[in-house]
Amino acid sequence: MQILIIGGAGYIGSHMVQLARRAGFAVVVLDDLSSGHADALHNVELVVGSLADRALLDDLFTRYRFAAVMHFASFIQVGESVKEPSKYYANNLSATLNLLDAMRKADVASLIFSSTAAVYGNPDYHPIDEAHPKQPINPYGRSKWMVEQILEDYDRAYGLKSICLRYFNAAGADPTGSLGERHLPETHLIPLVLQAAAGRSSHIAVFGTDFDTPDGTCIRDYIHVVDLCDAHLLALQHLLATRQSARYNLGNGEGYSVQQVIDTARQVTGREIRVRNEARRAGDPARLVANAHRVRHELGWKPCRAALATIIADAWQWERKYPWIVAPA
Repeated sequence: MQILIIGGAGYIGSHMVQLARRAGFAVVVLDDLSSGHADALHNVELVVGSLADRALLDDLFTRYRFAAVMHFASFIQVGESVKEPSKYYANNLSATLNLLDAMRKADVASLIFSSTAAVYGNPDYHPIDEAHPKQPINPYGRSKWMVEQILEDYDRAYGLKSICLRYFNAAGADPTGSLGERHLPETHLIPLVLQAAAGRSSHIAVFGTDFDTPDGTCIRDYIHVVDLCDAHLLALQHLLATRQSARYNLGNGEGYSVQQVIDTARQVTGREIRVRNEARRAGDPARLVANAHRVRHELGWKPCRAALATIIADAWQWERKYPWIVAPA
């Protein structure tokens, strides 16, 4: 069975390509390589191009008989989305509409869509379940929520079925050390902490130590990228078997503070990690923790690498093994 993985050369996408192939799927990757890396793919057909290119999409859907599409190709930096909303709506929203219409034309009616916990905005309660009000507070979150609503309309009108997976904080790396996080510039906490541990940066900035949490720093729900991809595979299999759309949170259901991440990284690496305390960033909620009961119950998903020390150890292995790859420009 053949599937198209869009954004398959990126951090999560490349892990998904590896897992999908092990599960027996034939994979074609579409990626513009704006943030992905061709060398993250091994013996997989890579088509370099953009979702905004309708002619390219039509050609792809003509040349291949895809059973489903997995869509990972979004811009994800919250701060940048506030400064450059046009960029985010063009890529995350308009280009996705282009994809949906190309899928309709080709009669490909199954989509796994990478959404985000940012659709919830500042939470009213914890842990956050799928019924929580959707009140995104930045263009990134709004672009994802808009796509989710469009997918509901496309389901009713055209029969295009989708499963949207709302990530909390993806982290970690493949346990074999073959894949890892390679954002340039890096904005995610765990790799930034490990860069400080490796001596590639002088310190880690902590934005806010006066939140209403036990140690005063923000609490987030970290999910290992391998567990995240396992959930995507289950979602894909479920969608193909049942033809039923759904929306799921992906998180471990346990939050860790910024300080806990730093302390655990010190234990895992055996390195000193210098900290510089900074002012809070606008819009940072004190706590974001998932209620992922639905995906566990309906898809049988069970994270296997949920411990914070495991997530950090796998990311540290990648950091030590490939410093020349992950080093910032």
